[in-house]
Amino acid sequence: MTDSTTPDVLTFGEAMTLFIAETPGDLAEVERFQRRIAGADTNVAIGLARLAFHVAWISRVGDDGFGTFIRRTLESEGLDCRYLSTDTEHPTGLVFKERAEHGEDPKVAYYRRGSAASHLGVADVHDLDFQGVRHLHATGLPPALSPSTRELAFHMLERAREAGLTISFDPNLRPSLWNSEAEMRETLNALAAHADWVLPGLAEGQRLTGLDNAHDIAGYYLDQGASGVIIKLGPEGSYVRTADDESMVKGVAVSRVVDTVGAGDGFAVGVISALLDGCSPRQAAHRGNLIGAEQVQVVGDMEGLPHRARLRDLEAAHPMA
Repeated sequence: MTDSTTPDVLTFGEAMTLFIAETPGDLAEVERFQRRIAGADTNVAIGLARLAFHVAWISRVGDDGFGTFIRRTLESEGLDCRYLSTDTEHPTGLVFKERAEHGEDPKVAYYRRGSAASHLGVADVHDLDFQGVRHLHATGLPPALSPSTRELAFHMLERAREAGLTISFDPNLRPSLWNSEAEMRETLNALAAHADWVLPGLAEGQRLTGLDNAHDIAGYYLDQGASGVIIKLGPEGSYVRTADDESMVKGVAVSRVVDTVGAGDGFAVGVISALLDGCSPRQAAHRGNLIGAEQVQVVGDMEGLPHRARLRDLEAAHPMA
């Protein structure tokens, strides 16, 4: 999508070319891979585009076949790629993923150091117009990649706040990308303080706040200024807390877990889309649970993200308790 209409949603981060093993086993033994795309931010962008939101994606790809593949894939999904630039000096990041057999988290090998997206910075958004945009979604991945992407993350959240957008923030922890645990906690909590909705997993919230339970973790972010906190609890569902209410929202049972990667991104798609649709926080958490459950039943990081017709069927089949 390349027209000049105002996006509903802005996202930014890194997309990588993903190679998924065709057969189970150690990557050292795998001879054949399926090519897809990966990236937490792009997963959310694609999910929202499938639900008919106009999503603009801000990033860089290399001037290589992998970058062309990513651009074509995102455009085929309906993303607005006017802010996706081609970097002639740095390559597109790559990621290789094992094929999990029994629902366990697959092992993943990243080749992203020095990638085009890691050189993304404030200069890339100098002509970005926030006027008329409804929502910004951010994750903890861009600030972990480089000093320039960290500066961009703060810039985007501050500009979005000034322009009156609603903001969601998923910490999406990648400890190996940070210099220290303290730096990770300080940076991500500072970013979360700009958000209306904070969407951590329980273990992430514990690691970032030092608190044990969902109630206290949510309270930490509410005290920072969040309107609401929705905490992912895996198969058990999710926990919602706002200034006025708190509740557990039951998870959606699945018959077989194929691949857990992307489940949290699917959850974010559900929450954000529901809030933009005018749903209550509990309804948003329920939709997040539904889409997260869809995502764990497929191979690939975003193949389970539904279109509107499928979402209507899911919500009809699994009404909120």
